[in-house]
Amino acid sequence: MTADDLEAHAEHFARTGWALTRTLDDEGVELLRRWIDEIASWPDDGDGWMHHRELTDEGPKLCRSENLIPFHAGLRGLLTEGALPATASALLGQEAVLYKEKVNYKLPGGAGYAPHQDAPAYPFIDQHVSCMVAIDDATLNNGCLEVVEGHHHEVLAQDDAGCVHPDLVAELDWRAVEVPAGWTLWFHSRTPHRSGPNASPIPRRALYPTYNARAEGDLRAAYYEEKLARFRAQGARADGGTRVSLIDDFQGRAV
Repeated sequence: MTADDLEAHAEHFARTGWALTRTLDDEGVELLRRWIDEIASWPDDGDGWMHHRELTDEGPKLCRSENLIPFHAGLRGLLTEGALPATASALLGQEAVLYKEKVNYKLPGGAGYAPHQDAPAYPFIDQHVSCMVAIDDATLNNGCLEVVEGHHHEVLAQDDAGCVHPDLVAELDWRAVEVPAGWTLWFHSRTPHRSGPNASPIPRRALYPTYNARAEGDLRAAYYEEKLARFRAQGARADGGTRVSLIDDFQGRAV
């Protein structure tokens, strides 16, 4: 990507709160898919990574893996070197550092995510930039992301789950963004977004790294320490759902 391309994406991002770029060629997509298959095969009781599972009509399925880069050199290189951190830096307007990373699998029958902003789930600082690197094509049928343009300047009113209040959801203009494998959808941590369930027979796996300005600190380890502490304190969700975030946006059922 050229400097002019980065500047154009940064201008679009500043105006709308999202941007779409191509990150991987076909060979890169195949390599990433092999890495994600490796990660999905890791045991639940590992050395620090986290797997989350949901109950579907076909039984329990993996819905998320996170805290991955200490245990996978290839993924660590992809997320901390090259195009992804360079684009994050351009969108933030200063050097970026990785804040967190996860894989959302959304396998056939997998649940979606309620309308929300990420900022309430990301402690310590107020501004981040996240992205969805499509491992498989993200389509309307398998639950692609929907975003709201131009609403990334403040945290909106929330419900008890930490999601966008239902009174606001119907007033917002939701735009579905289909993303081909290897492309990346960038969005501000205050950009409202949501996604539906996977109604197709095809997985909709996606890699989600989040970045913050390096000037605000390297907070990745602190984030995971805080998340684990809150999970232990909160316990199971009262509504029987699966807790995968510091807000209850995930609409999956608990195993």
